Amino acid sequence: MRFVSALVLMVTLGLVRAAWSADDLLASTFARMDAAAASFKGLTTDVKKISHTEFLGEDDVSSGTMAVKRSKPHELRALVSLVQPDKKIVELSGHNAQIYFPKSNTVQVVSLDKKTTAVVDQLLLLGFGSTSADMQSVYTVQLGGAETVDGQKTVRLVLTPKKPETLPDFVNIELWISDATAMTVRQKFNERGKDYILAVYTNMKLVPNLPDTSVKLNIPKTAHREPILR
Repeated sequence: MRFVSALVLMVTLGLVRAAWSADDLLASTFARMDAAAASFKGLTTDVKKISHTEFLGEDDVSSGTMAVKRSKPHELRALVSLVQPDKKIVELSGHNAQIYFPKSNTVQVVSLDKKTTAVVDQLLLLGFGSTSADMQSVYTVQLGGAETVDGQKTVRLVLTPKKPETLPDFVNIELWISDATAMTVRQKFNERGKDYILAVYTNMKLVPNLPDTSVKLNIPKTAHREPILR
C-alpha cells in the first residue's frame, strides 16, 4: 500500500513539475517576444513558401525575399519578392495591396476593406514585432514545445483563432519562435483536410533603419494596371 501511495505521489509531482516547466517556457517566450517587439523597426529575410495539397500529394514551392517595416505601432508595411518559379512582387501597405508581374508587365491593385486589412495585419504580426498581448487578443496560444529548426533553438507555439470566422480557411497556425532573436523562423498555416502553407525564413536580419524604398514597389510607368476591388 505504501509503495502504491509513493508511486502515485511521484507521478503527481512529476506532472506538476512538467506543468510548471511548460508554463515557465511559455512565459519566458512571451517575455522575449515583448522585449523584441519594443525595439522592432524592420527586418529583411529570405523566404520559402510551400503550399501542400494532401489529396494530390503535391507541394507548390516558391521562394524569394521579404522586407518588413514598422513605422508606427500596429502599422506594418511589407514587400515580398518571389523569384521562383515565376517572378512577382507583392507590396502590402495599409488598405492597399499591389502585385506586380514582371513577365507580363502587369500590376494588380487590390483595395482591401477594413476587415481584410485587419486580417493581413494579423498575419504579418505573427512573430514579426508582435507582443504577447497582441497575439493573445486574437488567438488562444498553446505551447507546442522546444524544438530545434535548421540548427537553431526555437519554441513552437500553436495559435487558434478566437473568432474562426476571421480566418475561416485555417484550423490553427504554428509558429517557431527563435530563442536568439524572438522572431519567427517558421509559420505553418494548417487548413482543413491536412492541407497547409509553410513559410520558412532564413538569413533574417534586423534592420532598425530600413529605408522606405525597401518596402515600396517600384512599378515601371509602362506597366498595365488591373484594379481589383475587394
